[in-house]
Amino acid sequence: MAQSFDMVVIGSGPGGYVCAIRGAQLGLKVAVIEREHLGGICLNWGCIPTKALLRSAEVFHLMHRAKEFGLSAGSIGYDLPAVVQRSRGVAKQLASGVGHLLKKNKVTVIMGEATLTGPGKISVKTDKGAEDVIGKSIVLATGARARELPGLEPDGDLVWNYKHALNPPRMPGKLLVIGSGAIGIEFASFFNTLGADTTVVEVMDRVLPVEDAEISALAKKQFVKQGMKIMEKATVKKLDRAKGKVTAHIEIGGKTETHDFDTVISAVGIVGNVENLGLEKLGVKIDRTHVVTDQYCRTGVAGLFAIGDVAGAPWLAHKASHEGVMVAELIAGQHPHPIKPNSIPGCTYCNPQVASVGLTEDKAKEAGYEIKVGRFPFVGNGKAIALGEPEGLVKTIFDAKTGELLGAHMVGAEVTELIQGYVIGRTLETTEAELMETVFPHPTLSEMMHESVLSAYGRTIHF
Repeated sequence: MAQSFDMVVIGSGPGGYVCAIRGAQLGLKVAVIEREHLGGICLNWGCIPTKALLRSAEVFHLMHRAKEFGLSAGSIGYDLPAVVQRSRGVAKQLASGVGHLLKKNKVTVIMGEATLTGPGKISVKTDKGAEDVIGKSIVLATGARARELPGLEPDGDLVWNYKHALNPPRMPGKLLVIGSGAIGIEFASFFNTLGADTTVVEVMDRVLPVEDAEISALAKKQFVKQGMKIMEKATVKKLDRAKGKVTAHIEIGGKTETHDFDTVISAVGIVGNVENLGLEKLGVKIDRTHVVTDQYCRTGVAGLFAIGDVAGAPWLAHKASHEGVMVAELIAGQHPHPIKPNSIPGCTYCNPQVASVGLTEDKAKEAGYEIKVGRFPFVGNGKAIALGEPEGLVKTIFDAKTGELLGAHMVGAEVTELIQGYVIGRTLETTEAELMETVFPHPTLSEMMHESVLSAYGRTIHF
C-alpha cells in the first residue's frame, strides 16, 4: 500500500532538507526521498568540504608569514591526505546532523531514486524494490552536477571535476583550471597556496566574471601576485592525454597555444538533475537542463514545485534554502514573500575572498540609474592593518535620486562574513541615511562598510 504525505521532497540538499523541516514545523506530514547522501552536494561534495580545504590552505599560508607577526615557525609542510581527511570528517559530521534534524522533526526519510508516475504519484526504487509514494504536493530539489564539455570530460586521473579535486589522488605539480567562477577559482586558490604551478583559463574577459569589474581586477592582481597565471578571453579547445601528462590546446588572441600540465580541473558550470524523473510526461517545462518556475517556484503543474539548483540561477545553497522555506509555507497555506534575486548575496572563498549583493556598477548604469559610488580600501582600516590584511576594497553603489543601496561589492579578508550587513540593509530597504546613522564597532573590519557609504556622499573620514 502506498504511503501518503502532505508534502514529498525529492532531494535532501540545503533546499530539500530545509523545505522538509519547515513543512514539518507547520504541521505537514512530510517525506524526503534521497538517492545518495543526506545533505546533498553542498554538505558532502560542495560548500562545506571546500571551505575545510581552504581553511587548511589559509593556515598554511599564515604559517609562512609567521615572521611578519614576530613569530618563528620551522619545517612548515602539509600532509595532503590528512588535509583531505579533515575535510571529509567535517562533511560527515554535518551530513549526519541533517539526519538528526529530519528525525527530530518527524520527517520520513526514504532512501532511493524517485520517478514521478503521475500527478501526486511517485515510484521510488529502493534496495528492497519499488515503493509507491503519494504526495499532495511534491517539491523537486534534485540539485545539479558538473557540466562536461566534449573533449574535456573528467577521468579522475589526469582530468578532474570538483569531486575528484575534493579527494585528490595526488598533489598537482602543474595545474590547469578551466573556468574562473567560484568553483574554479576556489580550487585554483587552494592548490596554488599549497604550491602547485597554477594556470586559470577563462573564456570571458575577466576572472570572476559575474562580479563587479573593479573587484574582479583587484582579485586578479592578488592572484597574479600569489603566482597564478591568468588567461582571459581564452578557450581550451582540446586536451591530449598521455601517461602522466595533459597537453592543452588553448585559443587566445586568435592563436592556439599548447601547454603541458599534469592535472586539469574542469569547472565550466553545472547542469540540472532533471533526467529520469518523469517530468516530460507531466508537461514540466525544462530550459537548458533547468526546470522553469515562477517567482513562487511553481512549475505550472498543479502541486509540483522546483527549488534550488535544478530551478536555475543563482546556483547558491542559501538561495535553495530560502526557496525551500517559502515553498513549505506556501503549501501550508501561508502567504510568504517571493525571493528578490538582487538581494541574494554571492560569496567566493578564495584568497582574497570576494562577496557581493545587488547590481554591479556597470549593471546599474545599464539599468538607467544615476548613481553614487563609494569606495573604501582595507589599507585605511585599523583592524585590517592589525590583521596584516591591507589589500582589499569595499565598494557601494547608490541610486543618486532615492538613496537606495543598489549594490555592494567587496574583496579582501573575511568579506564573506561582512556582506550580510548590506544584505539586511537591502531587505529593509534602507537608504544611505540609515546606514550613515548606524554605529559600527571599533576596531572592526565592518567600519569599512560605513566608510564606503560615507565615501559615496563625499563624507569619508579615514581615507
